[in-house]
Amino acid sequence: MLPAANLLSRETSPYLLQHADNPVHWRPWGHAALEEARELDKPILLSIGYAACHWCHVMAHESFENPEIAGLMNRLFVNIKIDREERPDIDHIYMSALHALGQQGGWPLTMFIAPDGAPFWGGTYFPPEPRWGRASFPQVLNAVHAAWREKRDTVAKNGKALTEHLAELSATTPGPPLGPQQFQQFAGALLAQVDLTHGGIGDAPKFPNAPIFRFFWQEHCRTGRADLDDAVRHMLTSMCEGGIYDHLGGGFARYSVDAEWHVPHFEKMLYDNAQILDLLALTHAAEASRLYAERAQDTVGWLLREMRGPADNEGDSAFAAAQDADQEGEEGLFYTWQAAEIRAALGDEADAFCVAYDVRDGGNWEGRNVLRRVAPYGDETAERALATSRAKLFDIREKREKPARDDKILVDWNGLMIRALARASVVFDQPAWLEAAQSAFRFIDRTAREDNSRLAHAWRGRVSAIGQLDDYAAFTLAALALFEATGERLYLEKAEGAALEAQHLFGDADGSLFITAAGAADVPVARPRHARDNATPSGLGLMAEAFARLWHLTGDAHWRTSCEKLILAFSGAGAALALSPTLLAAADMLERAAVVVLAGEAGADGLLRVALASPDPATCVLRTKDGADWPESSPAHGRTPVGGKAAAYVCRGMVCGLPLTDAAALANDLGTRA
Repeated sequence: MLPAANLLSRETSPYLLQHADNPVHWRPWGHAALEEARELDKPILLSIGYAACHWCHVMAHESFENPEIAGLMNRLFVNIKIDREERPDIDHIYMSALHALGQQGGWPLTMFIAPDGAPFWGGTYFPPEPRWGRASFPQVLNAVHAAWREKRDTVAKNGKALTEHLAELSATTPGPPLGPQQFQQFAGALLAQVDLTHGGIGDAPKFPNAPIFRFFWQEHCRTGRADLDDAVRHMLTSMCEGGIYDHLGGGFARYSVDAEWHVPHFEKMLYDNAQILDLLALTHAAEASRLYAERAQDTVGWLLREMRGPADNEGDSAFAAAQDADQEGEEGLFYTWQAAEIRAALGDEADAFCVAYDVRDGGNWEGRNVLRRVAPYGDETAERALATSRAKLFDIREKREKPARDDKILVDWNGLMIRALARASVVFDQPAWLEAAQSAFRFIDRTAREDNSRLAHAWRGRVSAIGQLDDYAAFTLAALALFEATGERLYLEKAEGAALEAQHLFGDADGSLFITAAGAADVPVARPRHARDNATPSGLGLMAEAFARLWHLTGDAHWRTSCEKLILAFSGAGAALALSPTLLAAADMLERAAVVVLAGEAGADGLLRVALASPDPATCVLRTKDGADWPESSPAHGRTPVGGKAAAYVCRGMVCGLPLTDAAALANDLGTRA
């Protein structure tokens, strides 16, 4: 039996450690806590959140730090606390159960489950006393306890129904191959949800929904549709000018509480900034934008300044997970301003700054000002003055107490950022960004591994969560991005090794993939498997893209077959496929991708830059010295320089065009719609 005490001080997760001093007898997720619930015949109160979550902090202060409420929790339940970023598989299971109950999801997630892990009821945030039409948390605790004691049959029935539903959600939906007709259909369905006034999807609260807009962009590259281009640029421009972007320090917040991208929920997540940086690079590559270039520059500046983790023995470092929304217990205090503060700091330059960034004497949000760019670009003199003003305010802000940082290293989120940096380094001509990406990759590859050498999911001084499909998929794509950017074959070997290991650990007989590895003994209900994208792209969709890229880069039929089987396992989902844009993009890439083979080294730089900076995500880059350094299956085999000069061969459908030695000709070829 576990001791009657809070056991979270033994953990490494910053979120769990935030709760280590609660009077609640928290347990980490695992067999010991489940066994304790069985022995005591108590239901489990499962609380899931993350370190940068504002409402998680609110519920903690109101309820988990309250001795009376904590005492009630301890008497009636076995209490388990989970960091959703460490265990996204467990979070997915119980969030899906909450949705099945007809409730809107969110964090903190509060679920009540039986000792065997079967969920039977839940919610999100509960106030300490009745408020806003919600029952109080103590009322909920007493009601659930009474149901457990007096209506066990009903509770068991609910748990059985939800568990069966979770098993159904984890099933595959086999169907026919996906092609242009389906891509167009689903792009249209998603495009119908776009806010034509402010950009993005839907109304408030408004999230970037980056996987959807990356699919839009790839469809634009396939078809030339201007409405898809407009949708992506409208959202990016609105975000770059809105308050969701930190105009002083760089980086984008997780979402906006309004439809206008004005007031953010102030936490900054690594995964959001990775995906937005990737979109900025893709769109800028097609049509240069001063706004996008500046936002990319400052966002990477924030990343390298604020988010680098500790260096390993070789001097390499990866990136932390998130920055908090709160400072001194108040959301957004670090980022917002009184007009008087700005006027005192800027003097004669204050009026111009206030006009440009919507600073009002009464504040533009709850008595304070969230900076947003509302004035168009001025001449060079005006913009230099605004830049000087921003720098002054940044220096003042740096003296404030900073929001906390969740400094755990997540392999999947780092993989997304490594890939984005590799692309952005070429598009924005920033070689140092590629060096940072390589450093992060080396750290992950060397340090974020379990004792059996498998990839981990989370690391903070030690591995704190085992690797999942998303980690292997993002790692594989990061390795491929670095292989294409550098030409170093070690990265390709790393990618192939990770993809093969993923098939071994997560694969099913039909070619589909589970989220958790075979033998994951602490997943008590259906082993999760889904192709749906959320704020991050699904691991299944990312792995499908990785298989497609490996096929195009190596010519190894194993990867084409793997990609086909994986897509076909979910292609029968009907209208629900619109929720899997990453999988759709992978299906397009499998059939349509262009492989640019660069043969030779003399004069290759211009050709290489054009190839690597292609705005179409369905472009792969492969290098060869003389065509003899790759096997016959490779599209690079037999491709040679021309007249002693480097030549580019654009290969589609494993058929290569005539050699091109002029960068402009290559750019023109890559701009041709397939």
